[in-house]
Amino acid sequence: MDLQLKDKVILVSGGAKGIGEAIVKSLAAEGAIPVIIGRNHEDNQKLEQEILAEGGRCASVIAELADPAACEKVIVEVVELFGRIDGLVNNAGLNDGVGLEKGNYEAFMKSIHNNLVHYYLLAHHALPYLKESKGSIVNITSKTGITGQGETSGYAASNGGRNALTREWAVELLPYQIRVNAVVVSECWTPQYERWIKTLPNAEQTLSEINARIPLENRMTKASEIADTVAFLLSVKSSHTTGQLLFVDGGYVHLDRSLLRQ
Repeated sequence: MDLQLKDKVILVSGGAKGIGEAIVKSLAAEGAIPVIIGRNHEDNQKLEQEILAEGGRCASVIAELADPAACEKVIVEVVELFGRIDGLVNNAGLNDGVGLEKGNYEAFMKSIHNNLVHYYLLAHHALPYLKESKGSIVNITSKTGITGQGETSGYAASNGGRNALTREWAVELLPYQIRVNAVVVSECWTPQYERWIKTLPNAEQTLSEINARIPLENRMTKASEIADTVAFLLSVKSSHTTGQLLFVDGGYVHLDRSLLRQ
């Protein structure tokens, strides 16, 4: 299927690693021009050069997105490079474990800034250009904003906010034919997830138990599966889809728990 993304300039925050990296690769494979937004120059360049070496097109911008001024600067730099923006993927964030009992005001607000505020700011500053291109926004969110997880109030609140903003923006941007959707991630195998698993004393057993709770094929979602769904949502092939929270999770959140006993 031709997603008709050729030469579309699409920003991907947190695009150098993990799910963001997979999204960048999927977009490049479709002929788009993904723009990696990340804080680490070396990581950005490594992926950018890999895509260029394979014959794709790509660019990168260095930014610490917790800094509000940096969010505006990203948009300015991209427009200076390409003169247009056709899509935005808000992806950057981290489950930082800021809980209720053991957290505090400062840590909670830092978590909100690290995980939610830049979603708003990147969309706000990119909006004039998305209006011109009738582009699309995809927000990457987590099940924590819907199911809860425990001991991660900041991250859960941020993801609840991401989900709410997806619906709110879909309504507000209807007059401009800008579609806004979200992909909800549950258990996705990434380098970050792998590092976390390895910190546990019973890592292999825990991983096996998690896999067993995922109904479809009893395995974690691949980052590439998230990425391909994002590419579809950015494309004209999803031209009448907006305001949706798509769970790419092998049925983890919604399918009947009795399936685990089969």
